[in-house]
Amino acid sequence: MTHSTDSDDPIRIAFMCVQNAGRSQMSTAFAERERDRRGLDGRVEILTGGTDPADSVHEEVVDVMDEEGFDLSERRPREITLDDLRSCDYVATMGCSTLDVGDVGDSVDVRDWALPDPDGQEMDRVREIRDEIEGRVTALFDELAESDV
Repeated sequence: MTHSTDSDDPIRIAFMCVQNAGRSQMSTAFAERERDRRGLDGRVEILTGGTDPADSVHEEVVDVMDEEGFDLSERRPREITLDDLRSCDYVATMGCSTLDVGDVGDSVDVRDWALPDPDGQEMDRVREIRDEIEGRVTALFDELAESDV
């Protein structure tokens, strides 16, 4: 899928999972940092949510993201709707999605990152998941840069 470069509409990216309490929250934090680093504020919109949001971000996720300088302690999982997803150019699911890709439509580039759930994992395992997410988010933004955001 190519985003038209003659449009002033921002590229919309959603990071979603079921609870919106771990992987999608980490993805969102890394994406916000990449957007800022690359000077894409106003060019890239970032959404996050879950199909069945938890009450809070997982404690181990807050802890490992804090090690990297991110404060997720005040973030709250939220619900994401099909309309939200249909408005996006890219949707990254975390491997736990109840999303039927056909429901989103052909114009959305859906990526299933198939990442393990960090909830209840050992801290070293949560760090591995975090680092994998950071790499995937960076690669996605590299791809956007190649398409001349």
